[in-house]
Amino acid sequence: MDYPVTTPAQLRTVLRALRQTQHLNQTQAGLRLGVSQKRLARIEANPSVTGFDQIARLVSALGGRLVITTPAVPRTPEPPKAKGATNANTW
Repeated sequence: MDYPVTTPAQLRTVLRALRQTQHLNQTQAGLRLGVSQKRLARIEANPSVTGFDQIARLVSALGGRLVITTPAVPRTPEPPKAKGATNANTW
């Protein structure tokens, strides 16, 4: 399942949900990451002040992965060229 995240509040919710779907409490998840329960609670409460490396390691420890996507931008079709037109600019 994909969890689009665009704000720190959304990340907070997703991190907590990932941990809970693994049926882990903060102490158990902290052990997987190598941090204390208190540190894990701080990460979940305020992920915006946590380094990317630690967020990435936590997501991985909880069985997830980070994926960065760009929104699909619809291509605008080029107008048809007039008969006999060239690519050269004529002024």
